[in-house]
This record gives sequence, C-alpha cells and structure tokens, in this order.
Amino acid sequence: MKILITTEWYTPTINGVVTSIVNLEKELKKLGHEVRILTLSNGKRSYKKDHVVYIRSIGAGKIYPGARVTFSKDNQYIEEIVDWKPDIVHSQCEFSTFRIARHVAKKCMIPIVHTYHTVYEDYTHYFSPNKKWGKAMVALFSKKILNQTSCVIAPTAKVHSILNGYGVTQPIEVVPTGIDMDRFSISITNDQKERLKEKLHIPKENKVLISIGRLAKEKNLEEILTFVSQMKSQNLTLMVVGDGPNRRELEEMAEKLGIGEQVTFVGMIPPEEIASYYQLGDVFVSASNSETQGLTYVEALANGIPALCRKDPCLENVIEDGVNGWQYTTFEQFEEKLNSILGQEETYKRLKYNAKVGAVRKYSSANFAKTMEQLYKHTINLFQDEQICEVQVHAD
Repeated sequence: MKILITTEWYTPTINGVVTSIVNLEKELKKLGHEVRILTLSNGKRSYKKDHVVYIRSIGAGKIYPGARVTFSKDNQYIEEIVDWKPDIVHSQCEFSTFRIARHVAKKCMIPIVHTYHTVYEDYTHYFSPNKKWGKAMVALFSKKILNQTSCVIAPTAKVHSILNGYGVTQPIEVVPTGIDMDRFSISITNDQKERLKEKLHIPKENKVLISIGRLAKEKNLEEILTFVSQMKSQNLTLMVVGDGPNRRELEEMAEKLGIGEQVTFVGMIPPEEIASYYQLGDVFVSASNSETQGLTYVEALANGIPALCRKDPCLENVIEDGVNGWQYTTFEQFEEKLNSILGQEETYKRLKYNAKVGAVRKYSSANFAKTMEQLYKHTINLFQDEQICEVQVHAD
C-alpha cells in the first residue's frame, strides 16, 4: 500500500503524537508498505526532504503554545503527493493538515483514517475563558471533523466513550498506540545509574520518582510536587524530564514548598537517551487526567518501572493495581502505595517484572502496525464498495 500520514508535528519535535507516528511509519515500512509524511514547516517556505513534505506555515502560539497553521492547499508539493496516488490517508491532527488530508483524499478518491490523539476539553484554558463553553466548542468541532473521515482510531476506551458523547457517527476503533520496544531492550548497569545520579546531583542513597512529559497546566504536576512536600521521607528525589510553558512556575513552586533540593528539572532529553533516564527512576509518577493513552506510562512500564498514577479511565488495562503499579485518588493512597512499592523488596521485584513483560506483550509497535495494516485494508475495501454503490445509484 501507499500510505500518506498527515500531521502538524514531526521530528525533531518530541511529543506523544510524533513518537506514535515515527513508530508506526517504521513498522509499516518493515511490512513492505510505502509511507510518506506531510507536515508543517517552521517557516514560510515549503520544501521536501526525503519522504517528508513540509508545508509553509505561520505561528499560532496564542491559540496553543507551539501551534502553527497553514492556509495552503494548492501547492506543488501537495500536487506531487496527489500524483503519487496514495491508497489511504492516515490523518493525525484535526487542524491545518486535516484540511490538506481532505484535499488529497478528494483528489485521489481515497478514504481517510484519523487518530484522535488529544482530549481537547482538557485544554480549554488555552482558548476559552469558560470551561463549559470550551467543552461545547470542542464537541462541535470534533464531531464536524471526524464525521468527514471513513474511520476513527481511539487509543483507549476512554476516548471512544468521549467521541460517542460528542455525537461522532463514523466507525470508531480502539487501537492502543504501540511503542518501539527495541529502544528499551537494554538495561543500564548499576554503575551507569550511579554516574547519571552524580551528573544530576541526585544523592546516591535517594529513591527516584520520575515524571516524563510536557510541562503544562493540564499535566497537573503541581499535585506531585505537593505530595512530595508532604511525604515524611527525605530520601526521595523527584526527577522531572521534559519542558514546556509551565516549567518556571513549577520550579518556583518547588522552592516555595521547600523541596527545591528534592526536585531535579532535567529538561528535554534526546530520544536515544531516554531509556537511561526511565531506568534511573524507581517509580514512575503522574497526576495527569488529560491523556488519551499516555505513551510515557507505557514506556515506563516497558523499562520495568512500576507506575503510581492518578486514577483515570485511559489507564484501564494499562496500570493494573498490585500487578505493575497502582492508581490513586488521594494523597493518603499515594503515600501508602509508594511506601508499599519502595518498602517491600519482593513486591518491588514482582511489579518490575510484570511491568516489563506486560508492556512488551500488549504494546509493541510491531503488533500496532499489523493491526493498522488490517484496518487500512478493511477501510479501503469498504470505501471502494461505497463508491461502486454510488455509481450504480447514479446510473439507475
């Protein structure tokens, strides 16, 4: 098959959407498919590099930090993609590149499969002063976009339920995003962990809670900082990996809570080094309720790191209480489960083993790509049957 993937973001940007696209692209190529990417450039010039087309765009940071938009649809690079004659378009974002996806699909008379990565109702603080109005806008917008596709991919049952509530009428398939297990197949040694701790000025004897992700309001890292400040143990370090618009506020909050020396803000880490940072952690923590699937949770588990995260429907069948970690709803539960994880050696070994084995079994990118391959073929066949029916109706 010839598969076109459209997305607002692509490498070198690092986020969950880009990670899922890169993994899917790599595995689809292994299966013998031809894949091209269409994304936005970081400037007012369109260009092509290898199999990736970058369409000129302008910044729209006032809508959402880092956002970009394009109004281009008639473009030589887009027409080259049309002439390439893809068999299907897999859209990954609902904005500018979705408009282009629709243009290409219409020209080539092919279906669009769309992955709904982001629960925008958790991001209304960026564009609406009223949360209720913001949620209504999100529902209307999502329904309008998704009903223009042939099939919608929801990473979790939580997203499936939300989209049903929005009134989306197109078929919705739940397909958990896969991760590249090869990146996490090699464990770092104790000596390497000690050297990394020394580099980050983390006391050798401290247990490390690790948080990885975008530092933004919707990720609710403030809760984890507050919990760490309330813990009785002083032999804890919270290692925060990632960057974002809330970093300065979070650093200031840590100082005000009196835990500045217990919190290490690492910043962005190259993808090839991220496994070492996961494995430096003893427990992965998160208080976010804005995830569709939360690839960092799965990546932590794949590294053999038990998880302790705020309870959320997206974590159903991901974090299993007492198997590979726990979900909490209160500080008391957080404290109790953290002490249980770190204070019982046999329990910790069991959680680590279950975390790694379970993640490899459920979330490999190879299995993800094979599932998508079958879904593409099924969608193409249904679309072609619909086209034949339409022709027959018009003929009659």
